[in-house]
Amino acid sequence: MYMNGSPEVRYRIINETISQDDNLLNISYLCEIAGVSRSGFYYWRGHQTERTASDEADQRDFDLIVAAYNFRGYSKGARGIHMRLRHQDPPVLMNTKKIRRLMKKYHLVCPVRKVNPYRKLGKRLQENRTAPNILNRQFKSFGPRTVLLTDITYIPRPVHRDSSQRAYYYSYVCVIMDAFTKEVLACTCSNSCDTDFVLDTVNQLMEKHGSELHTDALIHSDQGCQYTSSKFVAILNDYNLRQSMSRRGNCWDNAPQESLFGHMKDELPPVGSYGHAVIAERVYAWIEYYNNDRYQWSLAKLSPCEYYKFVMTGIYPLDTFGGAAPNPPEFNAFVSGKGKEKDEAKAPPSPQT
Repeated sequence: MYMNGSPEVRYRIINETISQDDNLLNISYLCEIAGVSRSGFYYWRGHQTERTASDEADQRDFDLIVAAYNFRGYSKGARGIHMRLRHQDPPVLMNTKKIRRLMKKYHLVCPVRKVNPYRKLGKRLQENRTAPNILNRQFKSFGPRTVLLTDITYIPRPVHRDSSQRAYYYSYVCVIMDAFTKEVLACTCSNSCDTDFVLDTVNQLMEKHGSELHTDALIHSDQGCQYTSSKFVAILNDYNLRQSMSRRGNCWDNAPQESLFGHMKDELPPVGSYGHAVIAERVYAWIEYYNNDRYQWSLAKLSPCEYYKFVMTGIYPLDTFGGAAPNPPEFNAFVSGKGKEKDEAKAPPSPQT
């Protein structure tokens, strides 16, 4: 009958057994009942010193991984840990293969996003006509501060913590993000899903980033009643912003924005019985973390704010350890465009009339 466990565990049991003063069993017999070879056991015992040194080195590296994993209180996967280590002072270069190996060895698990059906806000009857889909999913084709994505999501909070009935209040979040850099440029929270809090988000955008926007910038949204309202259309006209809308019921037409909300809800702590003010505070804190410290593989391993500076200056902020700075294809297309083609690709074209 063989012992259970990995060969490492069996070798350790054999070694502990033969080390006992009253042991009468020889190594050959113990290896036979353990289901391992004698040569394997002798090899394992002969490399204990090296293995101890390796385990100590792994523990030191794992301590760095845990610190990166817990940075700002939001859990991260192997890629997120790799990018956080690159941003440390001094920077640490550790590849994702090693990070995954140590996470598995020491049982560090990152929560995996669950697949949920697209849950959108109820769409009431449109007050005005919808705008055409000018963007047509060209999220990365026109450089920073040109294509702006916006949407509304909600965070349910139970009326009573121990209530057996599903009764909820809702906190609503409206966000405007730069499709090229994925930076959140404006964010507002409200306990009512009216048009005014969407208008507040647009006003916040113009106050903070109005001078940075392209002259032909457009805002792309779904066909929610807030975005088809006459108030929203009027404020866009006042700020000389063009309007684009997704096709009805098609979340893929605004995919980066949907992805942002998905990550936010995954990483925010449980709502519990907290009120709207606490939830809003946590949302704003997460948005600040997302913009400045949540690094993204597709953004040259930078945060959205860092990537915007990288695009505008061409200066890569991280130590490349002797290698070249990783430039995503859309960055190269924006920076190294030639002549007339670059000039014509500054903004999405207006729809044909």
